[in-house]
Order: sequence, then structure tokens, then C-alpha cells
Amino acid sequence: MGEHIGTEIELTVDKIAHGGIAVGRLDGRVVFVSDAIPGETVRARVSDDRKKSFWRADTVAVLEPSPHRREHVWAAAGLDRDPRGRAGGAEFGHIALAHQRELKRQVLVESLQRFAGLGPEDLPGGPTALQVEALPGDAAANGLGWRTRIRLHVDAQGRLGPMASRSHTVVPVTDAPLATPAVQAAIPFAERFTGLGTLDVLAPTVGEPRLVIGEQKPTVIREVVRGREFQLDDTGFWQVHREAPAALSAAVQEAIVPELFDPRARNLDLYGGVGLLAAAVAERFGASTSITSVEADERATDHASENLAGWVGASAEPGRVDRWLRALDAGAAAAERDRLRAATVVLDPPRAGAGTEVMQLLGRLAPAQLVYVACDPVALARDAALAAADGYRMVSIRAFDLFPHTHHLEAVATFVRD
Repeated sequence: MGEHIGTEIELTVDKIAHGGIAVGRLDGRVVFVSDAIPGETVRARVSDDRKKSFWRADTVAVLEPSPHRREHVWAAAGLDRDPRGRAGGAEFGHIALAHQRELKRQVLVESLQRFAGLGPEDLPGGPTALQVEALPGDAAANGLGWRTRIRLHVDAQGRLGPMASRSHTVVPVTDAPLATPAVQAAIPFAERFTGLGTLDVLAPTVGEPRLVIGEQKPTVIREVVRGREFQLDDTGFWQVHREAPAALSAAVQEAIVPELFDPRARNLDLYGGVGLLAAAVAERFGASTSITSVEADERATDHASENLAGWVGASAEPGRVDRWLRALDAGAAAAERDRLRAATVVLDPPRAGAGTEVMQLLGRLAPAQLVYVACDPVALARDAALAAADGYRMVSIRAFDLFPHTHHLEAVATFVRD
């Protein structure tokens, strides 16, 4: 294999795949093509032919463009560059913003059908109800200026830039148009950082922008969401889009079926981070609401305890979610099992999803409703299938464009027991 690497091929792509890559066929073989839009005919250069069943290729010229094609929002990722030197991290930057959201919707709908058996007609509200919703300000800004955090890598000469797509090659850049103006202004593009691996630049809502150089010791920052302050490590997880914490807080509040919510139940916030979503639940249902946030990162759990201190019924516990649930299942007495069956469980797992063990443990504990925050449509669909096996039905789903000009999206789905 490898004999076709560098060969240029001509083909028409007809759909978008999970991961943001367009899909076409050449002599019966599937070809995944970067920087193309469904419906286009392109000339592409083969970059990977190791598999018999499919190749990968990069667009080098557009022969029949889509009406949705635009000049790339980031010159460093444009078609005029060699594919190996195109900046990664804005793989939809050549597509009109509204059409990006339509492609993301298609991927979400197809994932739910393929991995959860939920056809478009099975989705809550019917086949046309699900849309990928833009966040405030993005339409006016053409989806630019939203990243409050960015990680840049350092090349052998000490220059800053992202990796090229599907590569460990650093692409030096002099701008970062997806970053907020404050982050852009703080990136030291002209400086050299020889010997370092990464540089994080972030602009919290409280205080000045800051740099985190390599494996620098974390320091505490503060973020304000809908008038409430949260503390966290500058190296810790926080939603990247400037509007995402507020949007997800509101979406989780609205996703909870109020008739099924019991403030005295054993309500849980799994993969709870620094307590953002637990606070949203307590804010909606009252300060005495019982809710426990569970998070594997102990520093994040410490911050969650502080952030939830104003809610008398809220607490935070450190622990890997699978192990924590296993211990809960093994040790719960009858009274606690009753409180668990009445519970609302919010979960915001990492990109890989909650997975088989966690979903099966939740199935055994049988809470009244699950509110699932997903950053990957396939992981959501697989976990939805696991939930369905334990008698849960999806009753609502919304999707949000938290990452304009990339293939990523966020979804919030509610499952209730039949």
C-alpha cells in the first residue's frame, strides 16, 4: 500500500460524514475528502490508501462548487495552501454558516438513526423539529470571535500555531479568527517559544487574559454566568464559546420535565466539572434542591464545592463516575433506592460518551429522567440505545452550534422511563 499517495483524483462528493469529512466514491471505493462540500465535484490528492475499503484525500481544486462555498474564514486553512500546511481547527470555514448547521443536523439525525434506531419520524417533534441552533451574536459576527480559550502548539523554530488536520505538523500562523478579540490580542504571535510544547491563551470574564505556558502550575480564575460567579483552574475544563455556559445552563433547565422533578430526590450531576449544571438545576428548582455533583478531577470538585456553597441542598464529590455509581448501586438501602428512582440525573460526559457500564448502572438505579448533554452525536446515539434497552424513551432533543466553522456540535436530550 502507499502507491496511490499523492495521486490526484476527480470525484463528486455526496454527503458529510461524522467528523466533518465529505464522502464520495471512486470506482466503487469510498473516499473521505477534506475541504469539500456535498454536491461538489473536486480534484483531490490521495493522502491515505492503507485501507482496501476506503481512501482519504484532500481537496486541491474545486471543479463544480457548491452554492454554499465561501472563501475560507482563515487564510491559513485555505485551498491555495498545500494540504499538509493548512491550519486545523476550522474545517468548515469554507462553508456558509447556515449550511454548516444543516450539515451538522444531518450528521446528528443520521447518527441517531444508525446507532439508536431512531429514524427522523421517531425524533421528538417529528422529522423537521430538530435544528442546530445558533448562539447569540454568531450570525452578526459570521461565526467568528467566539473562542475564549485556544491551545497553540510550538514548532521547532518556536513559532505558534495549530496542528494541520490529522497531523502532528505545527502550522505557524499570525492570526486566530475564531478567538475572541481579547484572546487574539493576547496571543504573542511574534515571540518564539523554543523548547515548549504548547501555549494556552484564555480570556475569562473576570480579569485580564492570560497565558498558560506548557505544564505551568494551575491558578484560579473566575467566570460569570448569568450573574453568578464560578471559580476554576485556568487549566481546567470550561466551555469554550463565550455564550456556551449560559446557553447550556438554560437548555438543561428547560430540558428537565418539571412534573418528574423531585427536589428531595437523590438528584445527580455526573461528570459535573466545577458545578455549572448542578447550579443551573438548583437555580431553577430552589436553593434547597438536593443535587450531588460527581467529578473525577479532584481540583474541579473542590471548586464545585465552593461554587455550590450558596445552594444548601447541593454538594460535590470526587470520583470516577463509573466507580462512584458502582459503589452507590452496591450500597444503596431501600430508602435511598426510592430517592434514586425519583431522581433527575444530568450527565455531561466526555467525547467518548458515558458508555456501557455507566448507562447500565443508571438503568439499574432507574431514575425518573436523564438529561444528557452530548458533545458527540455518535456517542449520544450509542448511549441512547443503551438507555432504550432499560426502558428510557427520548422525549426532547435540542442541538446547539457551540463550535462555528468546525464540525462539532452540542446536543441536550431528555430521556424518561416508559
